[in-house]
Amino acid sequence: MSNSPVKIAVLVSGGGTNLQALIDSEKSGGLGNGKISLVIASKPGVYALERAENNQIESVVLARKEYASIEDYSKALVDTMQKADIDLVVLAGFLTIIDEQVYNAFPNRILNVHPALIPSFCGKGYYGLYVHEAALEKGVKVSGATVHIVTPECDAGPIVLQKAVEVMQDDTPETLQKRIMEQAEWKILPEAVRLFCDGKITVENNKVIIKGE
Repeated sequence: MSNSPVKIAVLVSGGGTNLQALIDSEKSGGLGNGKISLVIASKPGVYALERAENNQIESVVLARKEYASIEDYSKALVDTMQKADIDLVVLAGFLTIIDEQVYNAFPNRILNVHPALIPSFCGKGYYGLYVHEAALEKGVKVSGATVHIVTPECDAGPIVLQKAVEVMQDDTPETLQKRIMEQAEWKILPEAVRLFCDGKITVENNKVIIKGE
């Protein structure tokens, strides 16, 4: 394998806690051959941009409201990432809809972290606290997080990694969200990125095969 780093773009819409987990992981060697080389925010002024600046990572704001359509926005995303020679795209709390231009430009090279154990509590409308509200309403005893490859169908792409987290009887959506972030999301997202960047992931029949470590 070539020693040139695998260039990663992290797409964000808010505070960037998963971005921070990736930055911390890279600093400790936890992303393997991966290097975060670009942060793209879907709106200006979000704290994730400060995290990028504090760690000398190039960032750009592509504000969704400045584009007339999803098509125009997706094209701008693809153009920006191709110009930066991006190899891997990571959606880290990116809440903006994108179209097949992005999937076609980066086939099997887009990762997303979802705060539940897919196929539970996923798909259209399941994001942020809504996921945890639904899990608590159902009375599940475990929830967790999933890292999957992004495909045009929402939350339906091949699963890379999952981690279960215990649900407590007195949980609120907020406490469950925090526990899942700390115990699952911040651990499996950097790990999935490392596996990708070290060439350990292949996709066969819509399933992820992880080569022996």
